[in-house]
Amino acid sequence: MIYDSASEFASAIPFEGSLLGLDYGQARIGIAVCDRTRIIASPREVYKRRNISKDMGHIARMVRENSVVGFVIGLPLSPDGTEGENCALVRAFAEKLVKKINLPVLFYDERFSTAAVTRSMQDAGVKRKDRQAVDDKLAAGYILQCALEML
Repeated sequence: MIYDSASEFASAIPFEGSLLGLDYGQARIGIAVCDRTRIIASPREVYKRRNISKDMGHIARMVRENSVVGFVIGLPLSPDGTEGENCALVRAFAEKLVKKINLPVLFYDERFSTAAVTRSMQDAGVKRKDRQAVDDKLAAGYILQCALEML
């Protein structure tokens, strides 16, 4: 099942168990995971997409390894809050994910996640080329942490 509401999502998942945060892109997927008590989100990796079958297999392995009970996926709304082409791609990916891995999905408004992560890394003095290597997984961590605070 796919949810836009954090409260509905929270009622659909067990009281305890990890969540996987995904920052979906056409070339890469940023991945983060939280602890079983859902207090801290930790950026895990930037997965370079290959094809939908291999992508799903990789995510399924992470689900098994981390005892994941649900997904939080960033939804790239436009600055005015409307959904564009990228949202349609993310929604289509989420539907395939639910069919392959039968776990609930929560969409989280990710409008400013990448900007917040980039600003934090700039403030910390991280060089641009170094930021590009980790920004997707940090964005996934940011999305997941924000969602955890709503649950």
